[in-house]
Amino acid sequence: MPESHMIPWSDGTWTHAPASPATLPAGTESLDVTAVEGSDAWRHTAYGFVHDTEHALLAPLAVGEAMEVSFRAPWDGQFDQAGIFVRIDDEHWVKTGLEYADDHLGLGAVVTAGGSDWSVGFVDDWHDREITVRVSRWADAVIVRARADDEPWRLVRVAPFDGQAAASAGPFLAAPTRSGLTVRFTRWTRSAADAELH
Repeated sequence: MPESHMIPWSDGTWTHAPASPATLPAGTESLDVTAVEGSDAWRHTAYGFVHDTEHALLAPLAVGEAMEVSFRAPWDGQFDQAGIFVRIDDEHWVKTGLEYADDHLGLGAVVTAGGSDWSVGFVDDWHDREITVRVSRWADAVIVRARADDEPWRLVRVAPFDGQAAASAGPFLAAPTRSGLTVRFTRWTRSAADAELH
């Protein structure tokens, strides 16, 4: 992977403030974030509702750049989720990472362009491990990879994404069904985008 540079938590701006912390540390130590009950991101498809209340800590992401976010979470509440959020505007965004649903831990992505989709596969063996999600921005796509601990990267998604639009990205979490979800984000970095898919 290309050389990476740490992004201070204080360089990000929340889309919606979490329950805590109230202020962001300037350093690079881990960041514990607690979600507000009912927080989520989804638009229309299958469920018929729009949820625009996720907690995403965003900084600019240009074409040719990648971001990585590492984190740990308890994964015990229905639809608990954490990972990376990539945003152009309210109707054009990607959230990708882990989500706990129906007693399984899923690795997937929601790609939204007016309406949301959802692709997911079980990774139940990733419980109690540090997860890293990596998003590379190309001229016409975002490339999503993920891994647990130091295992090999898995390709999660290749999704169309407007290379002409200004976009931002960073760590996110949401807790649609409960209070008290706290995610420990351990790392946030920027590097050059992946040059190849395979």
